[in-house]
Amino acid sequence: MNRLSDRVGLFTDSVIRRMTRISDEYGAINLSQGFPDFDPPKPLMDALARVAYEGPHQYPVTFGAPNLRKALAEKFTRQTGLPVNYEKQVLVTCGGTEAMMCAMMAICNPGDKVLVFSPFYENYGADAILSGAEPIYVPLVPPEYHFDLSLIEEGFRAGAKCIVICNPSNPCGKVFTREELTQIGELAIRYDAYVVTDEVYEYMVYKPHVHTVMASLPGMAERTVTCNSLSKTFSITGWRLGYMIGPETVLEAAKKVHDFLTVGAPSPLQEAATVGLAFDESYYENFNRMYQEKRDYFLAGLDRIGLRHNIPQGTYFVMVDIGEFLSRPKFEGWSDLAFCEWMIREIGVAAVPGSSFFREPVNHLIRLHFAREKDTLDEVIRRLSRLREYL
Repeated sequence: MNRLSDRVGLFTDSVIRRMTRISDEYGAINLSQGFPDFDPPKPLMDALARVAYEGPHQYPVTFGAPNLRKALAEKFTRQTGLPVNYEKQVLVTCGGTEAMMCAMMAICNPGDKVLVFSPFYENYGADAILSGAEPIYVPLVPPEYHFDLSLIEEGFRAGAKCIVICNPSNPCGKVFTREELTQIGELAIRYDAYVVTDEVYEYMVYKPHVHTVMASLPGMAERTVTCNSLSKTFSITGWRLGYMIGPETVLEAAKKVHDFLTVGAPSPLQEAATVGLAFDESYYENFNRMYQEKRDYFLAGLDRIGLRHNIPQGTYFVMVDIGEFLSRPKFEGWSDLAFCEWMIREIGVAAVPGSSFFREPVNHLIRLHFAREKDTLDEVIRRLSRLREYL
């Protein structure tokens, strides 16, 4: 038999989804894959019930239902002040994951280079490789996850065609400041590069930090592709509704990729989700307040049982330091992956090994999420407290 594609051997399957499968097998509380255990807003569920009988149920317009694209364009304009042509600059995709893939395949040629921050959401490196590009990793240095701007310029000098920015950042919860984004944008302009942003956690930004849309900065609208999703904002991760907004030239190319990749996102779900985009600002304020309370509640629980962690500025993820456990004889020689698998079986809590997010040899961090009801978070803390028995 002829050998398979070489490029798929350059990355693994999703470690996040693998942890979910193991968690399901052992009946653990799944804090690995980031999805909530509570319902979406009632108006969306009511709309979905109505659409179940009224439709649409057939193929949508390939690039997204016109009413949804128009609503997304209006939302983006309210955020940024930028005019958006919903017919030419908005594409609805099967989740933010497909939006990122379409952006990369639209921008990159085989042999191009792409700058990616490390730690990174595991798809980004794979997206670059599947596009035929070479990822160049720029470290975000714990615990504050700062970066060295000179390394970004070095990457652009080496020919990087674009940079991927997750803001707020999965997995570390960093929120890039306006000053940091402006500095990166100035380099992108100087070296004639694109910026691809993943902004799915835009409404999970905790005071005093503020979310800045990259495309809104001077000179960046024409070279920024904003990838986003309704999954996190409306707690509908299973609906798989993402989108991208950007320059017409890039969107025209991305539409071709999308057309042959997935044809279109589910039409009934697009119709139902459009209802959410009519929510007033109070929804987003309450949403943000809810997650800030969950973050503070969960971190206080981790503090009570003595687990070291970072303080996420955004997202619903927290990085926990397991270095003190790995230094004990019981865990001698263990990887963070082995520790996470053991923790699922013996502690009953699923996490993601930090090594799956870092290009650097990081083996002492795991990622948990706190998109759970308080009763569940209480049970998680109770179970994690048993870890102290192994110190």
